[in-house]
Amino acid sequence: MTLALDNVLLDKRPRQLGGWRRGGVEFLWFGFKNARACLFVGLFFAAMMLTPRAGVFGIPRYDLLLLVALAIQLWMVRSGLETMDELKAICLFHAIGFVLEAFKVSSAIQSWAYPDFAYTKVIGVPLFSGFMYAAIGSYIVQAWRLFDLRIRHHPPHWMAWTIAILIYLNFFTHHYIGDYRWYLAACALGLYSRTTVVFRPLDRDRKMPLLLSFVLIGFFIWLAENIGTFWGVWRYPNQLGAWSVVHVSKWSSWSLLVIMTFTIVANLKHIKEKIHVARA
Repeated sequence: MTLALDNVLLDKRPRQLGGWRRGGVEFLWFGFKNARACLFVGLFFAAMMLTPRAGVFGIPRYDLLLLVALAIQLWMVRSGLETMDELKAICLFHAIGFVLEAFKVSSAIQSWAYPDFAYTKVIGVPLFSGFMYAAIGSYIVQAWRLFDLRIRHHPPHWMAWTIAILIYLNFFTHHYIGDYRWYLAACALGLYSRTTVVFRPLDRDRKMPLLLSFVLIGFFIWLAENIGTFWGVWRYPNQLGAWSVVHVSKWSSWSLLVIMTFTIVANLKHIKEKIHVARA
Protein backbone atom coordinates (compact mmCIF):
# COMPACT_ATOMS: atom_id res chain seq x y z
CA MET A 1 0.00 0.00 0.00
CA THR A 2 2.78 2.42 0.93
CA LEU A 3 4.74 1.63 -2.24
CA ALA A 4 1.59 2.19 -4.30
CA LEU A 5 1.17 5.57 -2.62
CA ASP A 6 4.80 6.38 -3.40
CA ASN A 7 4.20 5.64 -7.07
CA VAL A 8 1.40 8.20 -7.06
CA LEU A 9 3.47 10.81 -5.22
CA LEU A 10 6.45 10.26 -7.54
CA ASP A 11 4.39 10.65 -10.72
CA LYS A 12 6.20 13.41 -12.65
CA ARG A 13 3.78 13.72 -15.56
CA PRO A 14 3.05 17.37 -16.44
CA ARG A 15 -0.23 18.73 -15.06
CA GLN A 16 -2.26 21.30 -16.94
CA LEU A 17 -2.59 23.73 -14.05
CA GLY A 18 -2.09 27.46 -13.73
CA GLY A 19 -2.47 30.40 -11.39
CA TRP A 20 -3.92 29.82 -7.94
CA ARG A 21 -4.98 26.28 -8.83
CA ARG A 22 -1.36 25.24 -9.42
CA GLY A 23 -0.28 26.94 -6.23
CA GLY A 24 -2.99 25.19 -4.23
CA VAL A 25 -2.35 21.75 -5.71
CA GLU A 26 1.43 22.04 -5.27
CA PHE A 27 0.94 23.12 -1.65
CA LEU A 28 -1.29 20.08 -1.00
CA TRP A 29 1.19 17.76 -2.72
CA PHE A 30 3.99 19.32 -0.66
CA GLY A 31 2.02 18.48 2.47
CA PHE A 32 1.24 14.93 1.32
CA LYS A 33 4.89 14.20 0.56
CA ASN A 34 6.04 15.61 3.88
CA ALA A 35 3.44 13.52 5.71
CA ARG A 36 4.65 10.43 3.86
CA ALA A 37 8.29 11.27 4.64
CA CYS A 38 7.27 11.37 8.32
CA LEU A 39 6.10 7.75 8.19
CA PHE A 40 8.50 6.55 10.88
CA VAL A 41 7.92 9.67 12.98
CA GLY A 42 4.13 9.40 12.69
CA LEU A 43 3.93 5.71 13.59
CA PHE A 44 6.36 6.11 16.46
CA PHE A 45 4.58 9.12 17.94
CA ALA A 46 1.23 7.37 17.55
CA ALA A 47 2.63 4.50 19.61
CA MET A 48 3.99 7.01 22.13
CA MET A 49 0.55 8.60 22.61
CA LEU A 50 -1.42 5.34 22.61
CA THR A 51 0.79 3.36 24.99
CA PRO A 52 -0.40 3.73 28.61
CA ARG A 53 2.19 4.89 31.11
CA ALA A 54 1.70 1.65 33.03
CA GLY A 55 2.56 -0.34 29.91
CA VAL A 56 0.65 -3.21 28.28
CA PHE A 57 0.43 -6.84 29.46
CA GLY A 58 3.17 -6.24 31.98
CA ILE A 59 5.56 -4.75 29.41
CA PRO A 60 6.78 -1.32 30.61
CA ARG A 61 6.04 1.60 28.30
CA TYR A 62 9.66 2.33 27.35
CA ASP A 63 10.30 -1.33 26.51
CA LEU A 64 7.16 -1.49 24.39
CA LEU A 65 8.19 1.67 22.51
CA LEU A 66 11.55 0.06 21.74
CA LEU A 67 9.80 -3.02 20.33
CA VAL A 68 7.51 -0.82 18.23
CA ALA A 69 10.45 1.24 16.89
CA LEU A 70 12.37 -1.92 15.97
CA ALA A 71 9.30 -3.38 14.24
CA ILE A 72 8.75 -0.19 12.21
CA GLN A 73 12.41 -0.05 11.22
CA LEU A 74 12.47 -3.71 10.19
CA TRP A 75 9.29 -3.30 8.16
CA MET A 76 10.65 -0.24 6.33
CA VAL A 77 13.81 -2.11 5.32
CA ARG A 78 12.03 -5.34 4.38
CA SER A 79 9.47 -3.45 2.28
CA GLY A 80 12.16 -1.53 0.40
CA LEU A 81 11.25 1.87 1.86
CA GLU A 82 14.81 2.14 3.17
CA THR A 83 18.03 0.65 1.82
CA MET A 84 20.70 -1.05 3.88
CA ASP A 85 23.02 1.95 3.39
CA GLU A 86 20.29 4.24 4.68
CA LEU A 87 19.74 1.89 7.62
CA LYS A 88 23.44 2.14 8.49
CA ALA A 89 23.18 5.94 8.58
CA ILE A 90 20.05 5.73 10.73
CA CYS A 91 21.86 3.37 13.13
CA LEU A 92 24.61 5.99 13.37
CA PHE A 93 21.98 8.60 14.35
CA HIS A 94 20.74 6.17 16.99
CA ALA A 95 24.25 5.82 18.44
CA ILE A 96 24.89 9.58 18.34
CA GLY A 97 21.56 10.22 20.05
CA PHE A 98 22.19 7.62 22.75
CA VAL A 99 25.57 9.09 23.67
CA LEU A 100 24.02 12.56 23.92
CA GLU A 101 21.10 11.23 25.99
CA ALA A 102 23.42 9.38 28.37
CA PHE A 103 25.35 12.58 29.00
CA LYS A 104 22.28 14.79 29.41
CA VAL A 105 20.46 12.52 31.89
CA SER A 106 23.56 11.78 33.97
CA SER A 107 23.53 12.78 37.62
CA ALA A 108 26.14 15.46 36.93
CA ILE A 109 24.04 17.21 34.23
CA GLN A 110 20.35 16.26 34.67
CA SER A 111 19.13 18.30 31.69
CA TRP A 112 16.07 16.03 31.48
CA ALA A 113 14.94 12.66 32.80
CA TYR A 114 13.03 9.52 31.88
CA PRO A 115 10.97 8.93 35.01
CA ASP A 116 9.51 5.47 34.33
CA PHE A 117 10.94 2.01 34.90
CA ALA A 118 12.19 -0.05 31.96
CA TYR A 119 14.17 -3.25 31.52
CA THR A 120 15.90 -1.69 28.52
CA LYS A 121 17.30 1.30 30.35
CA VAL A 122 21.07 1.67 30.10
CA ILE A 123 22.72 4.21 32.45
CA GLY A 124 19.37 5.92 32.85
CA VAL A 125 18.55 6.06 29.13
CA PRO A 126 15.77 3.89 27.64
CA LEU A 127 17.06 2.44 24.38
CA PHE A 128 14.03 3.60 22.42
CA SER A 129 15.22 7.22 22.82
CA GLY A 130 17.88 6.80 20.14
CA PHE A 131 15.11 6.23 17.63
CA MET A 132 13.87 9.78 18.20
CA TYR A 133 17.15 11.02 16.72
CA ALA A 134 17.09 8.31 14.05
CA ALA A 135 13.60 9.52 13.09
CA ILE A 136 15.12 12.84 11.93
CA GLY A 137 17.51 10.98 9.67
CA SER A 138 14.67 8.78 8.40
CA TYR A 139 12.63 11.85 7.49
CA ILE A 140 15.50 13.43 5.53
CA VAL A 141 16.21 10.16 3.69
CA GLN A 142 12.55 9.71 2.74
CA ALA A 143 12.09 13.37 1.77
CA TRP A 144 15.17 13.20 -0.46
CA ARG A 145 13.56 10.52 -2.59
CA LEU A 146 9.97 11.80 -2.55
CA PHE A 147 10.92 15.39 -3.44
CA ASP A 148 13.79 14.42 -5.76
CA LEU A 149 16.02 16.78 -3.78
CA ARG A 150 19.12 18.34 -5.31
CA ILE A 151 21.52 20.68 -3.55
CA ARG A 152 23.20 23.62 -5.27
CA HIS A 153 26.29 25.47 -4.01
CA HIS A 154 26.87 23.12 -1.09
CA PRO A 155 30.03 24.06 0.85
CA PRO A 156 33.04 21.72 0.59
CA HIS A 157 32.28 18.56 2.53
CA TRP A 158 35.20 18.97 4.93
CA MET A 159 33.82 22.36 5.98
CA ALA A 160 30.34 20.91 6.45
CA TRP A 161 31.77 18.08 8.56
CA THR A 162 33.81 20.51 10.67
CA ILE A 163 30.78 22.64 11.61
CA ALA A 164 28.65 19.51 12.18
CA ILE A 165 31.19 18.03 14.61
CA LEU A 166 31.55 21.34 16.45
CA ILE A 167 27.76 21.60 16.77
CA TYR A 168 27.61 18.12 18.29
CA LEU A 169 30.49 18.80 20.68
CA ASN A 170 28.85 22.03 21.85
CA PHE A 171 25.92 20.02 23.24
CA PHE A 172 28.44 18.57 25.69
CA THR A 173 30.98 21.33 26.24
CA HIS A 174 28.52 24.17 26.88
CA HIS A 175 28.06 22.77 30.39
CA TYR A 176 31.73 23.49 31.08
CA ILE A 177 33.13 26.21 28.82
CA GLY A 178 30.05 28.16 27.71
CA ASP A 179 27.40 27.86 25.04
CA TYR A 180 28.72 28.76 21.60
CA ARG A 181 25.61 27.82 19.63
CA TRP A 182 25.10 31.34 18.25
CA TYR A 183 28.70 31.54 17.07
CA LEU A 184 28.24 28.15 15.41
CA ALA A 185 24.92 29.31 13.94
CA ALA A 186 26.69 32.36 12.50
CA CYS A 187 29.36 30.11 10.97
CA ALA A 188 26.64 27.87 9.49
CA LEU A 189 24.88 30.96 8.14
CA GLY A 190 28.03 31.99 6.29
CA LEU A 191 28.77 28.46 5.16
CA TYR A 192 25.32 27.74 3.71
CA SER A 193 24.32 31.28 2.71
CA ARG A 194 24.46 30.48 -1.03
CA THR A 195 23.16 26.92 -0.72
CA THR A 196 19.74 26.16 -2.16
CA VAL A 197 17.70 22.99 -2.20
CA VAL A 198 15.84 22.16 -5.40
CA PHE A 199 12.72 20.06 -4.84
CA ARG A 200 9.72 18.88 -6.82
CA PRO A 201 6.40 19.03 -4.97
CA LEU A 202 4.45 18.03 -8.10
CA ASP A 203 5.77 18.25 -11.67
CA ARG A 204 7.96 21.36 -11.58
CA ASP A 205 11.17 22.15 -9.75
CA ARG A 206 11.03 24.69 -6.93
CA LYS A 207 13.82 25.93 -4.74
CA MET A 208 14.39 27.43 -1.32
CA PRO A 209 17.39 28.34 0.85
CA LEU A 210 18.73 25.23 2.56
CA LEU A 211 19.09 27.21 5.81
CA LEU A 212 15.34 27.84 5.80
CA SER A 213 14.68 24.11 5.59
CA PHE A 214 16.95 23.55 8.62
CA VAL A 215 14.98 26.10 10.63
CA LEU A 216 11.58 24.73 9.56
CA ILE A 217 12.51 21.13 10.37
CA GLY A 218 13.90 22.29 13.72
CA PHE A 219 10.58 24.00 14.47
CA PHE A 220 8.55 20.84 13.86
CA ILE A 221 10.95 18.80 15.99
CA TRP A 222 10.40 21.35 18.76
CA LEU A 223 6.64 20.82 18.40
CA ALA A 224 7.18 17.05 18.60
CA GLU A 225 9.25 17.54 21.74
CA ASN A 226 6.34 19.38 23.31
CA ILE A 227 4.10 16.42 22.50
CA GLY A 228 6.59 13.97 24.01
CA THR A 229 6.93 15.90 27.25
CA PHE A 230 3.17 16.54 27.46
CA TRP A 231 2.61 12.78 27.45
CA GLY A 232 5.30 12.41 30.11
CA VAL A 233 7.64 10.23 28.05
CA TRP A 234 10.48 12.42 29.31
CA ARG A 235 10.52 15.58 31.37
CA TYR A 236 12.64 18.67 31.86
CA PRO A 237 13.28 19.78 35.46
CA ASN A 238 10.76 22.65 35.17
CA GLN A 239 8.07 20.16 34.06
CA LEU A 240 8.25 17.81 37.04
CA GLY A 241 5.48 19.54 39.00
CA ALA A 242 3.26 20.44 36.06
CA TRP A 243 3.77 20.40 32.31
CA SER A 244 4.83 23.60 30.59
CA VAL A 245 5.83 24.42 27.02
CA VAL A 246 9.40 23.50 26.16
CA HIS A 247 11.44 26.69 26.04
CA VAL A 248 11.62 28.15 22.56
CA SER A 249 15.43 28.21 22.76
CA LYS A 250 15.31 24.47 22.11
CA TRP A 251 14.19 25.33 18.58
CA SER A 252 17.66 26.68 17.83
CA SER A 253 19.27 23.57 19.29
CA TRP A 254 17.16 21.31 17.13
CA SER A 255 17.86 23.38 14.02
CA LEU A 256 21.57 22.98 14.63
CA LEU A 257 21.13 19.26 15.18
CA VAL A 258 19.33 19.06 11.83
CA ILE A 259 22.45 20.52 10.18
CA MET A 260 24.51 17.72 11.70
CA THR A 261 21.96 15.10 10.62
CA PHE A 262 21.82 16.50 7.10
CA THR A 263 25.62 16.34 6.85
CA ILE A 264 25.58 12.61 7.60
CA VAL A 265 22.75 11.89 5.14
CA ALA A 266 24.49 13.98 2.46
CA ASN A 267 27.39 11.53 2.48
CA LEU A 268 25.30 8.54 1.43
CA LYS A 269 26.58 7.54 -2.01
CA HIS A 270 23.29 7.84 -3.95
CA ILE A 271 22.56 11.18 -2.30
CA LYS A 272 26.03 12.66 -2.63
CA GLU A 273 25.66 12.37 -6.40
CA LYS A 274 22.86 14.98 -6.28
CA ILE A 275 24.90 17.56 -4.37
CA HIS A 276 26.69 20.29 -6.27
CA VAL A 277 29.66 21.48 -4.22
CA ALA A 278 30.55 25.15 -4.63
CA ARG A 279 34.01 25.89 -5.97
CA ALA A 280 36.14 28.71 -4.66
